[in-house]
Amino acid sequence: MGLDSFSPHAVLELLLFYAIPLKDTNCTAHELLNRFGSLSGVFDAPFEELMRVPGIGRSAATLIKLVPQLCRRYQEDLDRGRTVIYNYDEAGRQLAKRFIGRQDETVVLMLLDSRTRMLYCDVVNEGSATAANIYIKKIVRLAVRYDAVYAILAHNHPSGNCLPSKQDLDTTRWIYEALGTVEVRLIDHIIVSGNDFLSMAKSRILPELFNPELDLEQE
Repeated sequence: MGLDSFSPHAVLELLLFYAIPLKDTNCTAHELLNRFGSLSGVFDAPFEELMRVPGIGRSAATLIKLVPQLCRRYQEDLDRGRTVIYNYDEAGRQLAKRFIGRQDETVVLMLLDSRTRMLYCDVVNEGSATAANIYIKKIVRLAVRYDAVYAILAHNHPSGNCLPSKQDLDTTRWIYEALGTVEVRLIDHIIVSGNDFLSMAKSRILPELFNPELDLEQE
């Protein structure tokens, strides 16, 4: 069964059928779209806000919130063990997938071997929507455990702005130095916001740390 020909409200109507059986979910689907603006807006809406929509109970709200998480897990599993990172854009595309459906500020670490094959890519910290405390010791331990050569850090800005803050820059320097003590090279820090991302390296931010022309395929 494919959803390519389905309108947004028809997609929601079908999904709601499994949480609200034997009831007409057409009006509820339209109300969700009217209130949250789009299909993605519905899936990204806070659980409590979904529960305020007439016809949406706990089961339906839970099912809606599971959709982006399932998409993210599917992408992560698809990439596992066969991803090679050649440049900053490819790293950004891979890391952006890890933030699908995340509402709080989250930190993800990607580790690569000498042939730039992905060894590890996972969340190392989750925080509030305003700040994430990055555990440098944990990052260093993971780099050693996986015998990494390169590391790329990423975190999201739920506020919608990809530009790094002073705290982002300071934290990047600290992690660069900490990883250097175990001979692992931090080659980029990527900030993700929605469908956009910013590579500090490619954007020539902190040029004393990162090479904007780096092509891992040629190293």
